Amino acid sequence: MKKMGLREFLFILPILLLIGIFSLWPVVQSFTYTFFDYQLNDQTKSGLYLNERFNVDVYNETAFYVERFLDRSEIAAEEDQETVEQVVEKLNNVTSQFEGKEGVIEIDNELKSDIQESYTVTSEAINTLSEKYELQREQELPSLVKDLDNSLIESNFIGFQGYIKAFKDDRVHTAFINTFVFTIVSVAFELVLGLGMALIMNKGMRGQGFIRTASLIPWALPTAVGALMWSYLYDGGYGIVAKIFADIGLIAEANDLMQTATGAMSAAILADIWKTTPYMAILLLAGLQTIPKSLYEAGSIDGASKFQQFFRITLPLLKPSILVALLFRTLDAFRVFDLIYVLTNGGPGGSTETLSIYSYKAMFGQTNFGYGSVIVMIMFVCVAIIAIIFVRVLGTNLMEKN
Repeated sequence: MKKMGLREFLFILPILLLIGIFSLWPVVQSFTYTFFDYQLNDQTKSGLYLNERFNVDVYNETAFYVERFLDRSEIAAEEDQETVEQVVEKLNNVTSQFEGKEGVIEIDNELKSDIQESYTVTSEAINTLSEKYELQREQELPSLVKDLDNSLIESNFIGFQGYIKAFKDDRVHTAFINTFVFTIVSVAFELVLGLGMALIMNKGMRGQGFIRTASLIPWALPTAVGALMWSYLYDGGYGIVAKIFADIGLIAEANDLMQTATGAMSAAILADIWKTTPYMAILLLAGLQTIPKSLYEAGSIDGASKFQQFFRITLPLLKPSILVALLFRTLDAFRVFDLIYVLTNGGPGGSTETLSIYSYKAMFGQTNFGYGSVIVMIMFVCVAIIAIIFVRVLGTNLMEKN
């Protein structure tokens, strides 16, 4: 192979930059999040903290109000007054150690111990004094004192704990199975039906252009629109598809279609087959049109039947197109989100919840970006394995020049 020179490298540099920015960087960022308990709904975990940190402003404000609400004039016993003095001294001792600083700062173990001790001493003193005296803002004081502890931001680096949690999570197991069932069943039907459509559209007929264009309408519709349309058709009260299924005995009642696990998954698969079979057909049709007609003519002269021509000529020469179509559709089906989200929202009872939907709910429903990223990385690994299997097992390398 010829060694790459500077000019050749500069020629491919923009492509490398685009791949790095738009493909690799999001993966690296998601992979980084998986090592942290990163939750936006928890102020102590709303960042990526490798070291112990301390919120100076929260501590100062809390210490000020605690000292103000502990009015010594209302404390009668001498020993209790000494307790209040100890609390104030402890708070001031910690405050003096970060005088002149503000915001969130990194701290060492010694200051961390002092902060925890000041919280413990103050909390115990408030509990004791509130039983003997009527303190100012007595109801709010416990939660106010709790902010002394909240000002301490511990490291949320958890390493591989997120992955261990995911492997033990029954909901991940269910989503994983749902994703595979949806992918295998829908892609298998789409391949068979798409190949049949491609063979029909490959024949010379009147209105060929119109038929090919019209067949793409389901695929051209936005997925959310198609899913909403099918939700009306599947409705147990007025949906025509649900009523037909009930009349022919596929389901006991029309309401069962979307209210049972099997019915909801079957409905989602049927909607996906309706939408993406034309896309599969167009990909295979492009492959069929590259096969020379002279091969079929030679086969006919040799006495090969249509059945033999299909398995000896069409399928072997269509193999690269089938690989591309299967690869595209399998990866697309494995990442399915909008169709099922609009149609069932993962229900009933999580029976149609896929990995994409679970990761979305974890990241944006619970604002748990750390655990959501773990699920995303599991999907990334699965997608990579699927791509490698398709390229290697089927014996065709898409990256080869010839």
